[in-house]
Amino acid sequence: MPVKGWIEVDDLHCKGCALCVSACPQDVIALDMERLTPKGYHPAHLIADGCTGCAVCAIVCPDAAITVYREVPVHTKKAPVSA
Repeated sequence: MPVKGWIEVDDLHCKGCALCVSACPQDVIALDMERLTPKGYHPAHLIADGCTGCAVCAIVCPDAAITVYREVPVHTKKAPVSA
């Protein structure tokens, strides 16, 4: 089962530089051309499922505008084996 993740972009800090877009190994980030931040930039956002929460986008963001979340996998407990 693949790990699922998602990002939140702080509109007050994102300046639409698109470094996260080019760095995303899953190609699931784009600039939102329908919205503007309070400073007048097009912010980054997720455009598709497939984010793994790898955090490469947050690492390359020069303004620390991206917070990455990663779903914690649920491990099923296996029944003990009788001897």
